[in-house]
Amino acid sequence: MNELGKKTLLIVDDEPDIRDLLCDALVQKGYQTVSADNGANMWRCLEETNIDLVLMDLYLQEEDGLQLARDVRARFEDMPIMMLTGKGDETDRILGLELAADDYMMKPFNLRELTARIHALLRRSMRQAPAAQVISSDHECLQFGTWTLDLTSRQLRNAQGEEIILTLGEFSLLETLATRPDRVLTREQIIDMSRGLETEVFDRTVDVLILRLRRKLEANPKAPQFIKTQRGLGYLFQGPVTKSVGGCAK
Repeated sequence: MNELGKKTLLIVDDEPDIRDLLCDALVQKGYQTVSADNGANMWRCLEETNIDLVLMDLYLQEEDGLQLARDVRARFEDMPIMMLTGKGDETDRILGLELAADDYMMKPFNLRELTARIHALLRRSMRQAPAAQVISSDHECLQFGTWTLDLTSRQLRNAQGEEIILTLGEFSLLETLATRPDRVLTREQIIDMSRGLETEVFDRTVDVLILRLRRKLEANPKAPQFIKTQRGLGYLFQGPVTKSVGGCAK
């Protein structure tokens, strides 16, 4: 973030018109922007500027945007990444979700929706020390195992009170499952019930988000304690889950 407190966004796209459009629109929304048309310039920007979010085209002319996003994720683990793509191939969306991206938008996109999603990603990426978190007495929370899911502030905390950052899709999926413990849900039901999975969602997308949640929640993701697969049916969240209002901060 720059000295004036504005968030800095890096736009990676090989189409000048798209770069200019995004830069102008995001500056009007109060962001600072830098742009790159290829991987080399992207890395230069990341090295020279304190970037808060990367907005990247999945299909660059001479480079694999997905591979670039995966490289950014490997080097900057907590960097929010939103991917833009003009193709509707489901496999590409799945790979992006699994390997790198926090969110997707398809071209042509709505600028208002894009800026809203960027704002949400930036908000979720801001980590706060547990001691600095203030929980209102009327927060609604779920407790399972050593985890606390605050449904009001939309945060997940471990036994030490540390926040585990979840994407919008991950949180919505966990909320859907944890509020219905010991109940088998099909993928179609999960999509219908999850507030964060409204657009461009396929059955396989749910499977990928389940994998990502297991990596964050489970001591052994291959032998999950909480999110269990019901073959041929869907998924089940293993209880018990305790619901409380107030006093739910670790």
